[in-house]
Amino acid sequence: MSNRRTVIITTCVLLVVVGAMGAYGAWRVLSAAPEEVSLDAAVAAVEEEQASNDGVEKVADTADALSTDGVWHVDTDSGSFSFEEASGSFVGFRVKEELVKIGDITAVGRTDQVEGELSIQNGQLVSVLITADLSAIVTNDSRRDNAARNAMNVRENPIASFVLDQPVDLPETDGSQISLQAEGQLTVNGITKAVIFELEAKAVARSIVVVGQTEVIFADYDIAVPSASIVVSAEDRGVVEFQLLFVRR
Repeated sequence: MSNRRTVIITTCVLLVVVGAMGAYGAWRVLSAAPEEVSLDAAVAAVEEEQASNDGVEKVADTADALSTDGVWHVDTDSGSFSFEEASGSFVGFRVKEELVKIGDITAVGRTDQVEGELSIQNGQLVSVLITADLSAIVTNDSRRDNAARNAMNVRENPIASFVLDQPVDLPETDGSQISLQAEGQLTVNGITKAVIFELEAKAVARSIVVVGQTEVIFADYDIAVPSASIVVSAEDRGVVEFQLLFVRR
């Protein structure tokens, strides 16, 4: 009888340990989200790559691109992209969730399928057009990939876009970073709404590095908050963020 009891107790302990390991593993996977976009991090990555390609002296001796008139295009060649670490151009989202037995996490999705351009004239940002393919959104879990894509109705409306409403004065800079707001029209799921992006930008050698973010309410774009058995709750809003490198062609 005592042997049977020992077996039962041992089995229960093993189940608890395995369950705890599984929960910890799920927490590691589902809570492993990259940090918010950071101009400092993006600039450091660009400087490192350009120094590697051209030499430190050549990179350092370059005029401030933010004072240069012309049309600048999204650079899709520089940097690298993965969910965990992206040094190139990408667009994405951040949503707060609560998961069963795990707690609060931030769900993040990103795509590097981005195109677009901006135009600078006489000290003004006069136009911006950015498009992103949301059908290429990736997260840290393939199940979440599908849920996010379905929620954004990418089968019918895969392309999101942002268009600047009116010119924005660029503050004078000696090569340091600048901060500004960009008012424009954000289109997601075929629905267009006015938004204001908070932007930070800096010229790095032959590039302009821009990061930005804005909060959106999902219902405004007819996006259903994804649901799953593991999700206790998810906020009805999230942050659209981007990291973009621009070059002249």
